[in-house]
Amino acid sequence: MKILTCTEPGHLEYGELPTPAPEKGHALIKIKRIGICGTDLHAFEGTQPYFSYPRILGHELAGELMEGSDAEGFETGEAVTFIPYFNCGKCIACREGLPNCCVNIRVCGVHADGGMAEYLSVPAYSLVHGNGLSFDELALVEPLAIGAHGVRRAGVRPGEFVLVTGAGPIGLGIMEFARIAGGRVIAVDINRQRLDFCRERIGVEHTINGREENITDQLNRITGGDMPTVVIDATGNQKAINDAFQYMAHGGRYVLVGLQKRRNQRQPP
Repeated sequence: MKILTCTEPGHLEYGELPTPAPEKGHALIKIKRIGICGTDLHAFEGTQPYFSYPRILGHELAGELMEGSDAEGFETGEAVTFIPYFNCGKCIACREGLPNCCVNIRVCGVHADGGMAEYLSVPAYSLVHGNGLSFDELALVEPLAIGAHGVRRAGVRPGEFVLVTGAGPIGLGIMEFARIAGGRVIAVDINRQRLDFCRERIGVEHTINGREENITDQLNRITGGDMPTVVIDATGNQKAINDAFQYMAHGGRYVLVGLQKRRNQRQPP
């Protein structure tokens, strides 16, 4: 099968590997769609934490379940996606029902080779039914799930102001789920087109251009001086992450969705 590997920062290389053989407890997916995530971009530029090279990238995907898959409750040929976080099921965290904290966690496309290939073998427990969604829609399940998880962790309540910094794909998902939860969304970005999209396409109530406006002043105006009770960062930008503490109401909640790896900086003599 054909593969695309990130061999080192800044370099992608086509290659070939044998198609994975059917394996007990695993499912073989024929990849139909693959998304390019911020994680993939960071890996390409060399700023992704917890990452090693070479690596086949890709974890936002949709595909067709192949014959020979050991996946109870699924049918050959079914459209599927998957949860790209593989846990061992045996460690203390897994035994306590916290597989996301697994001692041996392996993230597909980060710790294990991902979906930029013709076929991908994954643990059968990670499969998700397509439920009539198209391949395009299924490839968006994972990034949208991140937004839903961030809003759930924040415990967004009806009527409260929710500041989302970063209006990229993950940020847009966060905004929509915060709106569904009843939050009054405020979007901050430095890209006019993204902010226009927030207002015109998904109905965000308030937008602030961080490059052209004073964010603190605008937040005070919008919230009547209270400041947002929920702040969710979707930038992964270190300055934005640090600055956002000053935008939060006293007693507020702050959820970090983006990751940041500090770049090596030359130390002064």
